[in-house]
Amino acid sequence: MAGWTLVKVALLSDCYPPRLGGIESQVRDLAHHLAAAGHEVEVFTATTGPHGERGGVMTVEGGVRVHRLAIRVPFGAPVNPFAPPEVRRRLRAGRFDVAHAHLGVVSPFATDLVPVAIDLGLPVAATFHCVIDRSAPAFRLVGHIGRWAGRGVALGAVSSMAAARVAAVAGGARVDVVGNGIDVARWRPAGSSRPAREAVHVVSAMRLASRKRPVGALRVLRAARAVLDPNIAMTATILGEGPQRSRMERHLSHHGMDWVSLPGRVDRDTLRDLHRDADIYLNAARLEAFGVAALEARTAGVPVVALRGTGVEDFVTDGVDGLLADSDVMLAGAVAHLAGDAPLRERMRAHLLATPPEQDWAGVVRATVAQYVRAGAPPP
Repeated sequence: MAGWTLVKVALLSDCYPPRLGGIESQVRDLAHHLAAAGHEVEVFTATTGPHGERGGVMTVEGGVRVHRLAIRVPFGAPVNPFAPPEVRRRLRAGRFDVAHAHLGVVSPFATDLVPVAIDLGLPVAATFHCVIDRSAPAFRLVGHIGRWAGRGVALGAVSSMAAARVAAVAGGARVDVVGNGIDVARWRPAGSSRPAREAVHVVSAMRLASRKRPVGALRVLRAARAVLDPNIAMTATILGEGPQRSRMERHLSHHGMDWVSLPGRVDRDTLRDLHRDADIYLNAARLEAFGVAALEARTAGVPVVALRGTGVEDFVTDGVDGLLADSDVMLAGAVAHLAGDAPLRERMRAHLLATPPEQDWAGVVRATVAQYVRAGAPPP
């Protein structure tokens, strides 16, 4: 199969590295894994390049061509309402087999390019990486997702919960679940043994933004500590950076939570080591479309505690891979329950290490290509 181009793909995304975020990382990793599987991939984005490239400059990054169609706008926002004519020209000239749009709640660049690709006669897949919540009435009013489906666009979302929200605003159109991917081998520990710890260690990793509820996570931890046996020591590490950091620091200081640390953003190797040393992973987000960091922790053998009704339910079964809760009060109780039950944690850890998740990149690439075929691309 070496040297054989299976499908030529145009990935359309407002955001792309070096901008930081979940969609950015997933689109980049998908591009590279598609390329590694033999497909030819080009990315079209409104994000400036690592050296400020914009205005249509094409760079080659990790073997993938990236068209940087950013323009000068305040705060470097990834928008370009003038991009469609130039993208139309490049898509026509590039002889692509399929266009694949990646969308959040607000994605003007990719949203503008979907009808461009349709009008060119390209098969189109559209993946939603978001939770359509308060914006649902606006999506229904605009009606573009339903119109896309009517014109043959293969709709997808990164979790069952997210897919149901997309289908609801698209008039019940078919929406397939194509989850985010991770490198399972990278996150799984080499062995099952760990050094003994004096304290139960709870870890969480997120962008410290209000929609991820980092302060809510602190409240959950404080409530868990209040009901946990005082003879059981517990520490917590919340990783990440973002606008809520100063508020979190004030909360920790006010409540004397010196057992919680905020080391900031860390690289993947450091995060992997922290997961492998952790006892519990906490996800307090309510509007979690998927939860890549929780999946990484689950792959590393860490039981996950999260709220029901989120994308985490696609890879965490209550009582098997971790604990799911219906409210913050129950979430705190779940953390305290796991922290106080070492045998339960070890049983869950053994199960997690023996049962790798399905969201390995090889499977995600196969599911993604199946979406392309459903959209009308030639089968590989």
